[in-house]
Amino acid sequence: MRQHVYFSPGMFGFGRLGSYNYFAHVERELGARFSAAGHELVPHVIEDLPTASVRRRATRLAELVGQTATDDAPIHLLGHSTGGLDARLVASPASTAISATITWLPRLRTVTTMNTPHFGTPLASFFTTSNGQRILAALSVLTVAGLSLGSTPLAATSVILGFLRGEGTILPFKLLDRSVESMVGMIDDARSPEVRTFLTAIQDDQGSMLQLSPEAMDLVVAGFEDRPGVRYQSTVSMAPSPKPRRWLETLGHPTRAVSLSMFFGLQRITADHDERYPCAAMRGTAPWSTEANEARLAEALTETPLEANDGVVPTRSQVWGSLVWAGLADHLDVLGHFRDDRDPDTVAPELRHCDWLTSGSEFDRSRFSGLMDAIATGMIDA
Repeated sequence: MRQHVYFSPGMFGFGRLGSYNYFAHVERELGARFSAAGHELVPHVIEDLPTASVRRRATRLAELVGQTATDDAPIHLLGHSTGGLDARLVASPASTAISATITWLPRLRTVTTMNTPHFGTPLASFFTTSNGQRILAALSVLTVAGLSLGSTPLAATSVILGFLRGEGTILPFKLLDRSVESMVGMIDDARSPEVRTFLTAIQDDQGSMLQLSPEAMDLVVAGFEDRPGVRYQSTVSMAPSPKPRRWLETLGHPTRAVSLSMFFGLQRITADHDERYPCAAMRGTAPWSTEANEARLAEALTETPLEANDGVVPTRSQVWGSLVWAGLADHLDVLGHFRDDRDPDTVAPELRHCDWLTSGSEFDRSRFSGLMDAIATGMIDA
């Protein structure tokens, strides 16, 4: 049976730029599992507005599904980070401005959210500041450069680290702008125009950053509804704070050392939550059992303090619907963007895992396989 799966990117993310597919590893692994179960996965990657409002992004997602899912095959939506909110808004019966005109909703089987800030993230509040807006643009371009080139530009990460430490003076601002330009220049000419368009979109519209603050998501949660008959499943991760051993491992590897420091800066900002807006479900307010999901978190992670996060999204903010997988991983690990110690010369380019955000989570191919098993099983069973 043919089944359509739509992949929606989120914070720092993109769909395809040139020949690089942000969801390449997830798409390949899910496709193999669908095939083994006797199904054909038809993948669609959303070319989204990177940081536009959730409503604008959801509208684009709904339009793409309507244009491409022209048969009668089942439909699945998978969103990473902010992309999970896009999927939920499209499916929500309360969203009459979008869903009232959608004819394919009866074929929607699952909504999968990966590391999605359902209850907001303090990092979004930081990104709405004047310094944060430029950091967001730089981090997004750094993601493109790091993943497509297979390495992290050291100068750029050093400058971003200075901002995360609160050293953003006039000089670092100039250095940051130059670093962004140098990163764009490092990417081949065929891709550079698309990267510049991507960067311009981030600078022109950062509506979702305003909406992802914990205070704003407090209202969004009250306005979203789950669609009856659709399976909602989520994957959740946390990255432990870097331990002394992890820092020692970066000796002789300046790029890893700076990347680890940058991750630590992001993690600290994300951990700074307000007790009134804890970025977590309140008891009795969710349509699914909070206690059951807490038990799954405890089983998978043993220790999940309130400030636990994946470097971008608080861990408990990621829980929605049925929690099908939880583990140690950072925000990009779960997409297959993790450190792979295999010799690059022995691995086909499309199978290589590139990690630019060093977190020390020790996420690997085995854990990634388990994560993909859990997502695929939920989709196929539905």
